[in-house]
Amino acid sequence: MGQFDTLPDLDAAVTSCRACPRLVAWREEVAATKRAAFRDWTYWGRPVPGFGPADAALGIVGLAPAAHGANRTGRMFTGDPSGDFLVKALYDVGLASQPTSTHPGDGLELRGTRMTAPVRCAPPQNKPTPSERDTCRTWLEAELDLLAPTLRTVVVLGAFGWQALLPVLGRIGWVVPSPRPVFGHGAELVLSGRSELRVLGSYHVSQRNVQTGRLTPAMLRSVLTRAGDTAGLY
Repeated sequence: MGQFDTLPDLDAAVTSCRACPRLVAWREEVAATKRAAFRDWTYWGRPVPGFGPADAALGIVGLAPAAHGANRTGRMFTGDPSGDFLVKALYDVGLASQPTSTHPGDGLELRGTRMTAPVRCAPPQNKPTPSERDTCRTWLEAELDLLAPTLRTVVVLGAFGWQALLPVLGRIGWVVPSPRPVFGHGAELVLSGRSELRVLGSYHVSQRNVQTGRLTPAMLRSVLTRAGDTAGLY
């Protein structure tokens, strides 16, 4: 998708995508029916672009927008418990300007960091299909291609994102080992190719992982601190 010269051009194109019928139907149904707590909101109900500066040295790759989070607010990791958990950790390690992410225009700025996802529409049960992941892949390829001149480190939240990201990196110029390395919390790869790129794994910031203690604030802060350091942000 080399036709995009800038991230704003790409972000604008992302928001009009209708390539996956199941995801289009679900995101729009959620936006129409809403959740009672957000009945006064006008839901975004479209694909969600990445969020963060165009010269980011650190990328954070999740899974997909939450139905009543980014699908409601239109900003990645914004308006739901997962976003709250991630942004608080980013704030704690000096990579976000504030500890909360509630809505566009709330003042949140990320320092040298851009958040994105391999699937841009909210999926039913938070589970995109492999074909939906592959259809959406071109957006992530284009985004990382534009970020490549400054990108030094990527944090991947969860196995789905890990499995989606590594083929993308291989397609746009990095050398990915074969067989592909296995995901794990704290996993760390150093890829060569168009530049040296470090890829770090973390358990996803899902409510289930947080509530069960599989992922604690200290665990996430540790990965993010390592990421910020290797990205040259400290």
